[in-house]
Amino acid sequence: MGLIDDLKGKAQGLIRGNEQAIKNGITKAGDLVDTKTGGKYSGHVNKIQDGASKLIDKNGNPGTAPAAEQVPPVNPVPPVDKAP
Repeated sequence: MGLIDDLKGKAQGLIRGNEQAIKNGITKAGDLVDTKTGGKYSGHVNKIQDGASKLIDKNGNPGTAPAAEQVPPVNPVPPVDKAP
């Protein structure tokens, strides 16, 4: 597996399980651009938001990469070792 494939797999792992939070960020960023530009580029911003959201949907689904390339979602809390 090459560097690009490795990075793609890691990105898919980060996306999986966080799709809605990422989409919310995309929406907020687009709204900020619209606010700062007075809506002048609203059509372009909406097109980019839609494309980015579709990309998140496509890459966040577990079945999009071969099983060997799939990366499990990141666990933010490490397991606690309950050794005596």
